[in-house]
Amino acid sequence: MRILVLQHADVEHPGSLRQMLADDGHSWTPVHLDQGEDLPAADGFDALWVMGGPMDVWQEDEYPWLAAEKAFIREAVEDRGMPFLGLCLGHQLLADALGGKVGPAKTPEIGVLPVDLTETGATGVLFDGLAERFPTLQWHSAEVLQMPEGARCLATSKDCAVQAMVWQTRAYSLQFHVEVEQDTFQNWKAIPQYEDALVRNLGKDGARDMERECQAHLGQFESIAERLYINWLQATANI
Repeated sequence: MRILVLQHADVEHPGSLRQMLADDGHSWTPVHLDQGEDLPAADGFDALWVMGGPMDVWQEDEYPWLAAEKAFIREAVEDRGMPFLGLCLGHQLLADALGGKVGPAKTPEIGVLPVDLTETGATGVLFDGLAERFPTLQWHSAEVLQMPEGARCLATSKDCAVQAMVWQTRAYSLQFHVEVEQDTFQNWKAIPQYEDALVRNLGKDGARDMERECQAHLGQFESIAERLYINWLQATANI
């Protein structure tokens, strides 16, 4: 499988999923939109992954390439039916591109926090083999307020109604992160917007506590990521 990966920050890549792709012989090509790289032709790829980033979907004046990215996602998913996986910002971009609504979160989620599967999520393919509640890394101050028509909610949390969704049959997205590696926290903390959100929501000592929580859950994050990766491949196997 040839996977196109849209990135919005150098350190927000597929993380632990990279080794899984390599082990299975899949290739992935990153496009660094925040660095001015151009979007390639979609017909050269079998699937589209869209990663997280510090910008918000509505900041097109500050990040003009967001408009082209949304149009690209819409054409790839809606017109071509490409298998899709979106994480954090990628989750929000999918919703926005397909006609949903994204806005500031009433309660930002920063930290290692649980998500709960909905009935649809618990009986579907993507979360097969996972507990109905599991820990995730959350680092977002925006959220999907309204899913696009044709989408179903797969997971939720106390402060964020749409933690995961599927649109039609092959476009999946997650508000949370599971692709966490040993250096993920420190790499993301170096992004000014992320550090500001961390201090604003958790206080000056929050970084130390959050890093400790991330390290304590690394093994569990990797197991969850592997299961989601396997399930995503199974869900999109008819490409």
